[in-house]
Amino acid sequence: MAAEKWILQTKRADFQGIAKRFGINPVTARIIRNRDVISEEAIQRYLYGTIRDLYSPHLLQGADQAAGLLEEKIRAGKKIRIVGDYDIDGVCSTYILYTALNQAGADVDYKIPDRIRDGYGINETIIETAWNDGVDTLLTCDNGIAAVAEIEKAKALGMTVIVTDHHEVLKVDGKEVLPPADVVVDPKQESCSYPYPEICGAVVAWKVVRILYEKFGLGEEKWLELLEFAAVATVGDVMKLQDENRIIVKEGLKKIGNTANMGLRKLAEKNNLDLGELTAYQIGFVVGPCLNASGRLQTAKLALELLLCDDPVQADKLALELKELNDQRKDMTAKGTEEAVEQVENQYSQDKILVVFLPDCHESLAGIIAGRLRERYQKPSFVLTRAEGGAKGSGRSIEAYHMFQGLVEVRDLLTKFGGHPMAAGFSLPEENIEAFRKRLNENARLTEEDFVNRVWIDVPMPLEYISENLIGEFKCLEPFGQGNEKPLFAQKNLAIRSSRVLGKNRNAVRLSLVTETGFPMDGIWFGDGDVFMDEMGDSRHLDVVYYPDINEYNGSRSLQIIVKNCQFHR
Repeated sequence: MAAEKWILQTKRADFQGIAKRFGINPVTARIIRNRDVISEEAIQRYLYGTIRDLYSPHLLQGADQAAGLLEEKIRAGKKIRIVGDYDIDGVCSTYILYTALNQAGADVDYKIPDRIRDGYGINETIIETAWNDGVDTLLTCDNGIAAVAEIEKAKALGMTVIVTDHHEVLKVDGKEVLPPADVVVDPKQESCSYPYPEICGAVVAWKVVRILYEKFGLGEEKWLELLEFAAVATVGDVMKLQDENRIIVKEGLKKIGNTANMGLRKLAEKNNLDLGELTAYQIGFVVGPCLNASGRLQTAKLALELLLCDDPVQADKLALELKELNDQRKDMTAKGTEEAVEQVENQYSQDKILVVFLPDCHESLAGIIAGRLRERYQKPSFVLTRAEGGAKGSGRSIEAYHMFQGLVEVRDLLTKFGGHPMAAGFSLPEENIEAFRKRLNENARLTEEDFVNRVWIDVPMPLEYISENLIGEFKCLEPFGQGNEKPLFAQKNLAIRSSRVLGKNRNAVRLSLVTETGFPMDGIWFGDGDVFMDEMGDSRHLDVVYYPDINEYNGSRSLQIIVKNCQFHR
C-alpha cells in the first residue's frame, strides 16, 4: 500500500480581514485561500458567483464561426450528423447539440461510436457511412482534435467538418498538429485565449449553442434548460470544480432539483436519490456511472435514449436497465481489480509505473481498474486488455507524472493514443506490451517521494471549535470535487473510549473519542472495519484527519466527525 504523509497548508492571508469583509468565519476564509482563491473579486465569485459570472462564449476561439456555419447549413436544409463519444461527457455533449439543433430546425441525427467496434472518436467507417447517407456536415463533440487523417478523408469527400472538443492538442516537435476541419473549437489550442480552458466537451458544446440560439432568436431561458447537462458532464468527466466550472455545477445542481427531463428523474428514482438534494458526489458516484455503464458494457445510445425519452414507461424501463448494467459493471470491476492487485504484488511491486495486462477483462473497465491501482499504490497505472487487432489500454496518473507526455515518448510502440496529464487511452500490438512496460519505466523520472500519498490538511482545528453554525457555513464552499476538495481538519492525541464495527458488511467503525481537555465527540470511519480494528490493536490514542458532520438519528442531532485518515499511537 502507498505511504502517507500529512501536510498542513500554510498559505498566508489576512483571514480575519477576509472573514469580516465577507461575513464568514476565519476558518472558512482560510479554506478559500487554500483553494488559491485570492483576490476580492475571485472570493466574491467563489462565494456568490451566478450564471452572470460565466465567460462569454464569444471568447472561445472558433465558436462564432462554428455557430455561423451551423446556421448556414440549417437554413439551407443540409443534413448534419453529430459524432459524439460513449462516455458521460460525450453523451451529454451529443444531447446538448442534438436538442439545440432540433430546436433551431436542423435536419440532424447523431452517431455515438461503439466502444469495442469503433473505438474512441470519429473514424473512417463513420465518415464513409455518413457520406453514403448523404450527410453534408459532420459535427464532433468531445472528440475530433486528434483525428487528423480521418478528417482529411472527410474533407477529401467534400464534407464540411466542425470539431468541438476539449482534449489536449497533439504536438510534434513542439508544434501543434490540428485536424484540417472547417472550424476547430477547442480551448486547449495555443491560439485560444479563453479565460478558463479547463472545461469539458459538453461545456464547449453548450457555449457554441448559446451563440447558435442568439442567431435563431431563441432566448437565454432555452439555453439555460441545457445547463444541467453541462453540469452533469463536468462532474462525470472529473473536471476541476474551479472558476466557471464550479458555477456551472453549483447552478446546474439547483436546476436539476426541478428538472423536466424524464430520464434524469427516473434514473434518480431507481437509485433512491432525491433530485432536490442532489450533490456533486452523487453525480460522480451514482448518476455518472449509470450513464457511463451503457457505453462500457453495451451501447452509449441507451444513455442518450434515456435523456431524450419523454415517455414515462419507456424512461422507467431504460433507467432500470442502466442501473442493472451499472451493478453488473461494479461486480466485474471488483473481480478485475483483485486480479490486477495480485499481478502487481507478485510481479511488478518494484516498478515505478504499473503496467498490468488482463486479457479477459472487459476493455471498458480498464480505466476504472487503473484508477483503483493508482489509489492503492500511488503510482501511475496502465491496465491493458485483449481487443480486436491487439491490446487496448487505459491509464490513470499521479500529479508528478504527465501521462500524455509519457505516451508521446513511446509513441512508436502504439497504434493510437490520446489523453490528458492525468489520464490516457491507447492501443498497441500485444507483442509490444513488454517493451511498453520496460520503456515507460526506463523513461520515468520519478522518485520514492512521488509515490507518497499527500494528505493536505486545511486547518488544525480542535474539536471544541466545531459548531452546527460552522458546519452550516461550510455549505457555501460546495460543490466539492476535483480541484475544490472537501476541507480536511486535524486534531492530535484523541483518546479512544470505545470502538465498534457497524453494518452488515462491517464497513464502518463508530468511535467514542475525547480530547486532551476532556471534550467528548463521536467519530465514524468508513472502510473495512476488521482491518481498522486489527490496525488499532491495543492502542488507546490516535491523531485524526477529519471533516465535521451532524449525526441525525431518531429525531436527535449531535455533532460528530467523519474520520478520513488516522494514525494510532504505539
